[in-house]
Amino acid sequence: MDWGTELWDQFEVLERHTQWGLDLLDRYVKFVKERTEVEQAYAKQLRSLVKKYLPKRPAKDEPESKFSQQQSFVQLLQEVNDFAGQRELVAENLTVRVCLELAKYSQEMKQERKMHFQEGRRAQQQLENGFKQLENSKRKFERDCREAEKAAQTAERLDQDINATKADVEKAKQQAHLRSHMAEESKNEYAAQLQRFNRDQAHFYFSQMPQIFDKLQDMDERRAARLGAGYGLLSEAELQVVPIIAKCLEGMKVAADAVDAKNDSQVLVEQHKSGFARPGDVEFEDFSQPMNRAPSDSSLGTPSDGRPELRGSGRSRAMRWPFSKKNKTVVTEDFSHLPPEQQRKRLQQQLEERNRELQKEVDQRDALKKMKDVYEKTPQMGDPASLEPRITETLNNIERLKLEVQKYEAWLAEAENRVLSNRGDSLGRHARPPDPPASAPPDSSSSSSQDNKESSEETPLEEGQDTPIYTEFDEEFEEPTSPIGQCVAIYQFEGSSEGTISMMEGEGLLVMEEDKGDGWTRVRQKEGGEGYVPTSYLRITLN
Repeated sequence: MDWGTELWDQFEVLERHTQWGLDLLDRYVKFVKERTEVEQAYAKQLRSLVKKYLPKRPAKDEPESKFSQQQSFVQLLQEVNDFAGQRELVAENLTVRVCLELAKYSQEMKQERKMHFQEGRRAQQQLENGFKQLENSKRKFERDCREAEKAAQTAERLDQDINATKADVEKAKQQAHLRSHMAEESKNEYAAQLQRFNRDQAHFYFSQMPQIFDKLQDMDERRAARLGAGYGLLSEAELQVVPIIAKCLEGMKVAADAVDAKNDSQVLVEQHKSGFARPGDVEFEDFSQPMNRAPSDSSLGTPSDGRPELRGSGRSRAMRWPFSKKNKTVVTEDFSHLPPEQQRKRLQQQLEERNRELQKEVDQRDALKKMKDVYEKTPQMGDPASLEPRITETLNNIERLKLEVQKYEAWLAEAENRVLSNRGDSLGRHARPPDPPASAPPDSSSSSSQDNKESSEETPLEEGQDTPIYTEFDEEFEEPTSPIGQCVAIYQFEGSSEGTISMMEGEGLLVMEEDKGDGWTRVRQKEGGEGYVPTSYLRITLN
């Protein structure tokens, strides 16, 4: 069923219906827009909430960050933050795919509807104009017929009047003939106009308006189908984020399951275990004995000022760590202000950091010396003297770090001996021994390990001094099938000699050929340049 056939006379009804359809489309667009604002506000509030409860300091600075409860809570907050991101994605998809696209489509529909109804109104206006012309020709024909009849009656009356002159009679007959001719012309014009109007009216009702109504029907059906698709975008936008939201919820579940009460108790022990021995029994102090006896080896002594010396007063004033009031401590470099166990852990951390820094300086020293050797053998690549300040600075840093490592190793040995002695005292006073130490205390092996470190640090330098350096390369390279790895430039290099290329610090390169013992590696830049650079200038990762 089509509108052009069934609703041929319902022009105003179709006008109202199509306008209602466009209004509904605009209402839906407005609804989705407000829905996106709700989603955005919800996501913003979730992000603010997460930011409020996330730790302000980095995790490594928070002692509580080692507890599974805190880690799970942080993970839960991160999952909530990711969930907020998905709500923002829903709002973005709805804004782009519904609000913007449907709003644009609504404007196009309004223009198309306006065009169709303007065409219909023009057709109606043309038909009305044709009807007016028909009415005018009809009235003219009617008027001319009355005038012709009246003129004929006048001519007949004058013809029968004996007093009328012949001239008056002839004039009246001519007037009657003229009026009769005009009436005939009006009749022909009226007939032609009627035929034309009937043809236009048939075209209007059976062809022109049905076509316009069919176009309106097609437009309205397309609008309804597009609106239905827009309704589906609401659920589609939600379904797109359902897998990720499910992962967020699964992450929350994993975070909840990750809470380990026993492990948190162990972490608390490791963080705050002092290493002190438990206090011994408090001795009985007998104040009932006379205080004025002569001093002897087995009695109380009397000081020179005459006041008696109380027995056991020194022991009663001895500090017992768990119950004493802690005064404000002064932080020392060897962490002696901390309990023995905590001191040992902090010293271990400092020792590991110094060893990492030392290794870094040793690597830099080796690289600088290799660079110096290259400059000495190929002066066009650079001035060897320009590297002396950096080499001197690196050597000074190495010596300083070695001294700090020795210092921290000595402190660590003392701290571990202190922990062991406290454990021995505790074993002597209590029937139930504490848990065994996690690792054996260091002995003379610490000094030997230091010697090994120093000897191992000197090895690369000796090997590097005997390594030959090539300064000339062939311009043509054998093309490999593919790169054998990747590398990153640690230092800047100016490739001025033949066969070398320049590179910037931090630049990523492709490894085309490994170092064959000459200290040079063949690389390719992303732009296509290829050549040799010092191997010591690179951090290489082979496939």
